[in-house]
Amino acid sequence: MRHDKSYLERPLAVASSAPSSQIGLGETSIESVRDFWNRRPCNVRHSPRTVGSREYFDEVELRKYFVEPHIPAFAQFERWHGKRVLEIGCGIGTDTMNFARAGASVTAVDLSEESLEIARRRATAYGLSNISFHCGNAEELSEFLAIEPYDLVYSFGVIHHTPHPERVIAQVRKYARPGTILKIMLYHRRSWKAFEILLREARGQFWKFSKLLARHSEAQIDSPVTYSYSKREARQLLQSFVVDDMAIEHIFPYRVPDYVQYRYVKVWYLRYLPLTLFHWLERCFGWHLCISAHLPATFLERNGNQC
Repeated sequence: MRHDKSYLERPLAVASSAPSSQIGLGETSIESVRDFWNRRPCNVRHSPRTVGSREYFDEVELRKYFVEPHIPAFAQFERWHGKRVLEIGCGIGTDTMNFARAGASVTAVDLSEESLEIARRRATAYGLSNISFHCGNAEELSEFLAIEPYDLVYSFGVIHHTPHPERVIAQVRKYARPGTILKIMLYHRRSWKAFEILLREARGQFWKFSKLLARHSEAQIDSPVTYSYSKREARQLLQSFVVDDMAIEHIFPYRVPDYVQYRYVKVWYLRYLPLTLFHWLERCFGWHLCISAHLPATFLERNGNQC
């Protein structure tokens, strides 16, 4: 890992493709983002057991996929057996472990040293040696990770937390070749959760919506930066890729005070909703915009493949 921090703020010659109403979020420092996730790595409280134990990691995984059951179908872990997977933003490594278990060779990157330390301990606990971990800013990925081709570039719920998501996408292109698949999850702006935040927090001050959405996007409030995207804005972010599929998923139906106590009690207005209707709501107004795409051969011919 590089110890000098100058590379963290060096700009790339990439035009911003952030949604126009959220451009101010790009002024956030990458250090504040790293500090936020170091203080509380994502999903680290999904189990009350001793952090680092097999029991802890088993429960974290069970709980994550219980409330977000669409992830395994989206990631298609078994599909990548014998393939090379680059995961941008591995966090504490739930998806990482499943790619590795399925037989993929995994390169896992994260900005948070604390998250990576837990992910490394997780790999050790499961006896998985086919994962290499790298700490750094994905906006400057090629500064610390050798440019090599990957079969899959995967990033679930991460790119929207960096000040300049378009820089990450520009970096991703360096690791793509004909046949490389990109799978990313971005937060969906026209979602049930965004609407809830608007009603609960804005109090009529609708011009503060973008900042409020960022502040309340995570269980740990005050995320330094959180972008959200419409389908059109997501396509603009990925304009050099061919989007093969774009699915809307996930409405969190549980009461938070109960959920943090490991109880699953649905909020009153969703408790008696028929499951078919609830899934319809998720497909229309879910918080997760799950995108599968590939880089066309014409782009590589025109710009040169650096792999």
